[in-house]
Amino acid sequence: MNILAEFQLTSVSGRIAQLAPDPFSPIDQLVGTWKGRGFNQIWRPFHGTQDRFLELNETTETLQFDLIPGDIPNRGLLQADINLHGIRYLQQVQDAHVLGPNGKLAGIHIEPGLWLTVPDTTNPQNPKTVARLANIPHGTSLVAQGSALAVLNGAPNFAPASITPFTIAPPHTPINFPETNLGVPTQFRTPPADIPNVTQAMVNNPNVVLAQGAAGKNITSTTTLKISTVPLNPPATGGGTSNIAFLQGAAGGPNALAAEMDAIFWIETIKEPNGAIRQQLQYSQTVLLNFNGLSWPHVSVATLEKV
Repeated sequence: MNILAEFQLTSVSGRIAQLAPDPFSPIDQLVGTWKGRGFNQIWRPFHGTQDRFLELNETTETLQFDLIPGDIPNRGLLQADINLHGIRYLQQVQDAHVLGPNGKLAGIHIEPGLWLTVPDTTNPQNPKTVARLANIPHGTSLVAQGSALAVLNGAPNFAPASITPFTIAPPHTPINFPETNLGVPTQFRTPPADIPNVTQAMVNNPNVVLAQGAAGKNITSTTTLKISTVPLNPPATGGGTSNIAFLQGAAGGPNALAAEMDAIFWIETIKEPNGAIRQQLQYSQTVLLNFNGLSWPHVSVATLEKV
């Protein structure tokens, strides 16, 4: 092969490589370390004079993502093999004010897991999806699958999130409880001294914290990852939760079954007045804990910046 032909072949190969879609996209945008603050709310089952306790936490968080190099082969029978691509993550959340026994901020959540990209498939007939596999030390593992929505030019819109419990059985009637009213003192809610910045608006709609985290920033583009442990339509997807026996309970149970998880992650690009570019990650996650005939929404939100 002469030098000119070799150069032309190399150039064509380079162009093909450039045109080939990135199999890690869009979750590769998560790779790195993110830090920030958030708000956590959970209805805890209470073994005592009433069935519930409303825990509220202002939080600090570190979320780390690392690329898993290479293909992850999945063997097919009903269709040809496919390759997944993934990143592993570790989420660590502390209370922003309450100290633990060691004198440091109390840890309230740790979660190792994976994010995956799944190519389009013919059996089942699904477009390209993303999936999150998570392990929670309370004794729950989950698979949440969904899609990466079209990139938005600008900031996201945060739909309201509700912490109002509702009946498990249809028609899923909402049931209001007095613990959500911060103006009414109760022993069945986090003490005010532990949540000095929590407002009634945050309890009514935790996603206002995300709106505050985006306010005043020049967000030029947003990539949205929407996932659930129940099938989203479209696309029809897999997923589910698995709980240890204690959470499932027996007669009169469950103790606190994690029945469903729905989450949206927004990966945002911010342009500073001086032209500098930085990235922000925001998420809103709702886990439904089932006990005593109701589904109790456990909502977590955070605004994190890549460091």
